[in-house]
Amino acid sequence: MPIEVIMGDPEDLLDPQSAESPQVDADEFFAKNAFRIVYQTNNFFLPQIRDLIDRGEVINIRPEYQRRLRWSAQQKSKLIESLLLNIPVPPVFLYESDAARYEVMDGQQRLNAVREFIAGDFALSGLPVLAPLNGLRYSRCPPRIKRALDRGSLSAIVLLLESEMEKSARGNLTMTDLRRFIFDRLNTGGTKLNPQEIRNALNPGPFNRIIIELTRFRLFTEVFDIPPYIEADPNEYYENPSRQLNGLYASMGDCQLVLRYFALKDEPNIRGSMRAMLDRAMQRQVSDAEADSLKEEYQQRFAFLYNLFDKRPFLLPPDDKGRERISAAIYDASMVATNMLWDHAAAMLADKAGVQERMMSAMMDTDRLTVLTARGNTARSVRERISLVRAILRP
Repeated sequence: MPIEVIMGDPEDLLDPQSAESPQVDADEFFAKNAFRIVYQTNNFFLPQIRDLIDRGEVINIRPEYQRRLRWSAQQKSKLIESLLLNIPVPPVFLYESDAARYEVMDGQQRLNAVREFIAGDFALSGLPVLAPLNGLRYSRCPPRIKRALDRGSLSAIVLLLESEMEKSARGNLTMTDLRRFIFDRLNTGGTKLNPQEIRNALNPGPFNRIIIELTRFRLFTEVFDIPPYIEADPNEYYENPSRQLNGLYASMGDCQLVLRYFALKDEPNIRGSMRAMLDRAMQRQVSDAEADSLKEEYQQRFAFLYNLFDKRPFLLPPDDKGRERISAAIYDASMVATNMLWDHAAAMLADKAGVQERMMSAMMDTDRLTVLTARGNTARSVRERISLVRAILRP
């Protein structure tokens, strides 16, 4: 039976602190704070899209760094049908990175559908208008259909690096700020991206890399019941069908879990909403060497708790139906508390039975269980549960 992971309250639950915005003159504010986005429009022929993506030199749509691919073969087929019928398709949005490549802001699913069909990775299915084409692959298209596809194109709007030079006169907007602003405006239709998918799309770099790598850590996938990474991926766009059916993987909840440790181990970062804490942590700039050191730190703490709780950490008591559940709140508090007590790791292991007994006792107490399971993702509740778990672990 699959293990349910209780992620807790929504990320955007705010701290019980608020302040009204001061009154300002609208015209003066606009004059001082308006900025202009610099962009250009390109058109890519369908075969060109496949080449640009596969070479990886111009367009990067690696799914693990934005969102996990969700479109079914039928959804992909309907896009191809729209292109054949010359039905207008919304443009994709890209941004120019400092690596002289285009990163996808919006349209990853469309670009990947075109790439896969031209590469022969799926046959058309479920077409409502061009039904006789169902079962057809690109390589077997009759000449007229193939010519229509080869003439088809997707338009792309590219946010240019020059946009950063057009920032507010206050001088405190970065390219990441601009991308986030546009990305949030684009993220209104289709399958709405969740906060973690947006973080991954907007924050490439070494820190994001190790977050992805840590979701593949063998003990992590075992504890959170994610199909393990044991296959030899045929290419960087491959996604295991079993993992696609896993809720944590499909939603990038696995990435959020890893990020929670790094967000909450930094005590000054525990302020505002959980979403704000995670956003700030994701923007962390580190070198490759620093990222690798953080990766090793995470694996050590996770493996320690895996052994301390006999391969079953972060478990809640079974529910009324006897189902096993894992609490993300107990997980992140345990990871952070372990990091705080790392110098006492040997003593904690020596007191394994005592630690387990104290944890069970806390879970049997209604008040302490409420603290452990984070009924509110406020800064105060985060500090309270870390403090409680630290007391449980302390030898």
